[in-house]
Amino acid sequence: MWHGVKNALGILRVAVELECPQIVANCVDYLEAVPWEEAEEEEILKIIPGMGAQAEPVLARLRPVNPLAIVKIFLSAIRFSTSSPSSSLNDLKTSAQEQLEYMLTEDDDAPLLTADDEIKLEVRQCVNRLSSRFVNLVHSLVGDLQESVADSEKLELFKSNLSDLLWASQILAKLESLRDFVYSWVETSENIVKVVEHTCPAGELSEAKLKVLEVTVKVLEAIGYGTVILPTKKRLNMIKIWLPFIRVVKFSIDSVTSDDDKNLLLKIDGELWQSLESAFVSIVLTLPSGNQAEILTEWLENKHIHYPDLTEAFEVWCYRSKVAKRRLTMLDESRQTTNSV
Repeated sequence: MWHGVKNALGILRVAVELECPQIVANCVDYLEAVPWEEAEEEEILKIIPGMGAQAEPVLARLRPVNPLAIVKIFLSAIRFSTSSPSSSLNDLKTSAQEQLEYMLTEDDDAPLLTADDEIKLEVRQCVNRLSSRFVNLVHSLVGDLQESVADSEKLELFKSNLSDLLWASQILAKLESLRDFVYSWVETSENIVKVVEHTCPAGELSEAKLKVLEVTVKVLEAIGYGTVILPTKKRLNMIKIWLPFIRVVKFSIDSVTSDDDKNLLLKIDGELWQSLESAFVSIVLTLPSGNQAEILTEWLENKHIHYPDLTEAFEVWCYRSKVAKRRLTMLDESRQTTNSV
């Protein structure tokens, strides 16, 4: 008899005005029990609050949730999302990952969850377990490649894990907890490149290459901007491992023609390339001047000199090198003056 939410709201407004308690109760029972579309929900929020206690049950599903309940569902979702479930659950996993990110995002509203130290610890542990499984998988694939065997099931799992790690890096960045993730990726980088290069020919594009690229930019940014502190040797090694790989991928993508429908999905927006370039420049500028000179020399002689563009690093290196003697002389003189005083 109600003919939908909109009609029931209209009857409810009239029943309230005419003081018909039984009709009001029936309308409230109906509205409380049926699903609402978004527009109907907005209308309910405009009308129901002004009707007093008799209409309050309608608003029950819109009330803020107990913070403890939010924490429980967040932890359950993070454990499921990082558990590498079977491929039949991919859609469910993707949905859970999207909602977890939404819960932590500040947009027009405050984040649904503000993570404390215990929550951050649980997230790190979940992601560490995911990273450990990925590292073991990479080592296994490297062993297979030595035997000239490429297990298709393992390669699919490799791509799936890369997607999960990319998502995990975004969650960890929101929680300012990237350290363990970055260290794991740094230690495994050489083998990751081996797997991708052996399973995908140099001039061929693949989803795996692009996923690797997207995770790597998160790691390089964390290193380059000081979010995660690494010793000089490891920073230099990351440049030597990833710079050649990324150059080749960039060249491959630039070579894809616009009418190649099969490869259109493999195009990456310019923002990611700019982020990679900026991260490389930042890392190079943190290295000792001798290491910088080595990298810049190789860059100037490389056929892929156009990417990444290390001009800024070259300019800073030239300036620092030119004024280095004067700066050090002034520093020595200052020390001598201080010691004499």
